Amino acid sequence: MSSDDVFAGSRFLGKDFMKKSKMSDSSFVVASVEAGNTTTKCIITATDMKTGRTEIIGRCVRLTRDVRAPAAGEKIFGETIGGTPLTMESLSEFVKDTIRQALFENKLTVDDIHFVVRSTGVTVGTGEGLEMIILSLANGCLLAGFTPRKMTGYLSLEQMPEKLRAYSYLDKVCFDGAVAGVLPPAGLFGSVISNEMEGELALAGLKEAGKHDGSDFRNPCIAIDMGTTLSGRIADDSEPYAKTVGNFCGYAGAIADALVRKTDFGAKSAFEYFNMHPEIRPVDSPKNLIDDALKEAMEMIEVTEIPPGRKQFGPFAVNTEVAKKAGLTLFGCDIGENGSGFSDLSEIGVRLYETGATKSEGIGNIMAATDEIMSEVAVLLIGKVRKAGLLSENVRIGITGRAGITGNKPALTLEKLNKLKILPTPKENVLFAEDGLARGAAVMARCMNSLGCPNNPISGRRGEKCIMQERQTLQNSRN
Repeated sequence: MSSDDVFAGSRFLGKDFMKKSKMSDSSFVVASVEAGNTTTKCIITATDMKTGRTEIIGRCVRLTRDVRAPAAGEKIFGETIGGTPLTMESLSEFVKDTIRQALFENKLTVDDIHFVVRSTGVTVGTGEGLEMIILSLANGCLLAGFTPRKMTGYLSLEQMPEKLRAYSYLDKVCFDGAVAGVLPPAGLFGSVISNEMEGELALAGLKEAGKHDGSDFRNPCIAIDMGTTLSGRIADDSEPYAKTVGNFCGYAGAIADALVRKTDFGAKSAFEYFNMHPEIRPVDSPKNLIDDALKEAMEMIEVTEIPPGRKQFGPFAVNTEVAKKAGLTLFGCDIGENGSGFSDLSEIGVRLYETGATKSEGIGNIMAATDEIMSEVAVLLIGKVRKAGLLSENVRIGITGRAGITGNKPALTLEKLNKLKILPTPKENVLFAEDGLARGAAVMARCMNSLGCPNNPISGRRGEKCIMQERQTLQNSRN
């Protein structure tokens, strides 16, 4: 099955499906600012509040490893998975420059942006390190010219820009922590996992992405974000708010990065590696070569329901005791134990590369193997969800992130799901989408400001009406 075959019959929202929208009086414009292990991004979206549809209207994506070196006197608070050291000053400057470039290239100013949502995929091991990243993101936004007002929700309609008031329901319902109609997992029990926000945004973003092809991607649903690290959520069909019943964490694109790291091609990550030569595609490598690489790699990669007692899984801190109290099942993908198998994976990549008669063939071999390995990871994750009893018959599954949607991965994922009969109709039930996190930032910004579109709801059960009335009843009973 080729990429053309799979895209013809399935749901894929990629660059070719995005439009440059003109902003109108009904547009809500959001800047999603993310500091990740591989890339730092500012992606600007415009949501037409009359239709509830979000379009990407601008972006700037930069390699995080290009953050400047720490200056004298600056304190290093952590580093990326690839080993780039970070200080508050260096990361703040990098975020500022990324935002300004996104605005400049798309002929926008800070005045055109209504709201800014910040997130990070960088894991720094300690609560203090995570706090420093959050502070760096906020400081970078301030240095770029955004006011604090654009980073916090409005408390009343009077505080909101006049053009948006007609679309806000702040006088009827308030933001109570549920994003896209899904409650966060832990509640009063405490933090479960250190990548909760990425999973929350990915789920919200994939719900929005479903609007573009007419599919109803409401509850119950699953989001799998396969960026450098793995994140995502599982939402049930409770009403008025769905409950988070599962979370994902671990490694994803970092697996592809490991395969290229020791080659002499000069790239630090698969993102760089393949983007340096976009014309190169997976080659028709000898089947036994790719099959052997897949088998060997999967002996090092663990895809599992995270067992009780684990304090860390891959790069993330986890709390399995709190997860149990919150009724949450954790699923993960690790390389060895907490990343101990990276070096062995890199050796597989070297052999694949050196088997090619030319550099292009070597790169093609790695691309072909990467597609097989990452599609295998995606299918195994879905299989673990089914085994845990969390894969309902009418569930929708969304996959986003470079390790899940690039190359031939969507086609292979659907092919394997069909073969294993994990889903009855994978083409109808699985959505592949770019920029899930950025789209989720736009949804979160809407939720924080009670900006709704009742005629095209993003919350509630599939096929049912908007939950506005039920939310009012619930909030009134709490008050």
